[in-house]
Amino acid sequence: MFTQSAELYDLIYSSFKDYPKEARDIADLLRRINPACHTVLDVACGTGEHARLLAANHGLEVDGIDLDPAFVRIARAKHPAGRFYQGDMVNFRLDRRYDAVLCLFSSIGYLMTLDAVRRALGCFRQHLAPHGVVIVEPWLEPGVLEPGRTETRTAEAGDLRVERVSRVEVEGRVSRLHFDYEIHQPSGVRHATEVHQLGLFTTAEMLETFRAADFVAEHQTPGPTGRGLFIARPVA
Repeated sequence: MFTQSAELYDLIYSSFKDYPKEARDIADLLRRINPACHTVLDVACGTGEHARLLAANHGLEVDGIDLDPAFVRIARAKHPAGRFYQGDMVNFRLDRRYDAVLCLFSSIGYLMTLDAVRRALGCFRQHLAPHGVVIVEPWLEPGVLEPGRTETRTAEAGDLRVERVSRVEVEGRVSRLHFDYEIHQPSGVRHATEVHQLGLFTTAEMLETFRAADFVAEHQTPGPTGRGLFIARPVA
């Protein structure tokens, strides 16, 4: 998915995403739910920025898992106290259970279908400690994205400058984000392209999928980025 931009991810997203505030909000939420919450698994952890901040600023013990080996490598270097694994969120098995399992920044949308979401939730459930909680930040609902909409993001650090142009395409219940990168470095300029596909699910459909995976879930707004949060506990 981020095959062309893994090394640029933090530069691009830190230019508009407030990771310290998001980590603080998530930590506060976890402590409200369970004051004893200490161990956290960040599923689809990306470069491990949330994991790093939750550990460094909020005293949580955070591990992570991601499908992309480049992200796992970056996360391990960034937060060496955590354990980071390469794996698929619908089918992974670790040797421990956690007080909380997180899946943030709409990563759940990459699963494309509600059946895949249900299987992922089942996997999350297997990694929960007693009284554990699952926190999922969804992607957008059908009808929210504007087909054809474009957006340009620019980020710089030292002698590196990146411009990313995104274009939205919607086909039924599938959204496609076309990313075109122009990367300026001392060695020259290069271009790269990625296409990201995410499934579009309604809140009601997601709540029903949680129920099918034996969770009791609620949806809260606005969440870290305005897309809401699903907060779910296993059925006793």
